[in-house]
Amino acid sequence: MASTESITLATSDGEQLQAELFVPESPRATIVVAHPNPLMGGDMHTPVPAALFGALQGLGAAGVRFNFRGVGQSTGSHDKGQAERLDVVAAIDAAVAAAPGVPVLLSGWSFGADVSLAVDDERVAGWFLAAAPMKVLDHSTMAARTSPAPKRFAVPEHDQFAPPAVVDENLASWTNATAVTVPGADHFFGGVMDSVVDLFTEFVVEFAGSPPQP
Repeated sequence: MASTESITLATSDGEQLQAELFVPESPRATIVVAHPNPLMGGDMHTPVPAALFGALQGLGAAGVRFNFRGVGQSTGSHDKGQAERLDVVAAIDAAVAAAPGVPVLLSGWSFGADVSLAVDDERVAGWFLAAAPMKVLDHSTMAARTSPAPKRFAVPEHDQFAPPAVVDENLASWTNATAVTVPGADHFFGGVMDSVVDLFTEFVVEFAGSPPQP
C-alpha cells in the first residue's frame, strides 16, 4: 500500500518548503493541495487540506501538500499571496516528477485557493477551490480567470468572506468556472466536511475516471 513521504520543495527564489508526497501505484491524476492563511494559523494539516489529501488514496490519485514559506519548517516569510505563487509552482514541479503524464489539478482552501487561482502554469488542467475569498489577490487579475481549464468552486452557504452571491458576481467574467453552494456551511465547513470531499471527489473523477474497485 502506498504511504506518505516527507519531502522538501525548492522554490525558484531559493526557499525550502516542508511538504508531503503521496503516490499510489499507477496514479490517475495528481493534485496539489494548498492551505489557508498562515497568519490565522493555517498549515498543511488544517482540516480542509487534510481531508482533501486524505481522499487521494480512494481516488487512485497522487498528491502533494506543503507548508507555504514561513510556515512550520518552510524557510522564508509570508508575502500576502505574492511569492506564495512560487511555492505552488514548486509543488507542481514535484507532482509532475512523481507522477508524469497524468492531469495536474490545483486545490486549496481559503488563502490557498486564492493563491492557486493566481498561478499561471500551462501544466494545470483544472482547479478545485474551497471557500475561496477572492480577496487575497485581485480576482480580476488571477491567471485562472481566462484559462480554458475548468474551475470548480465549493462555496459555503454562509461564508463570512465570500458568500455565494459575491462569488457568482466575481465569476461572471470567468472562463469555464462553476460554483456549487454547500448548504449549511460557513467558511470553515464545520460539520459538513464530507460535502466538500464529495465535491472534490466528483471533480477528480471527471478528469481521471472512477478508481478501480478493490
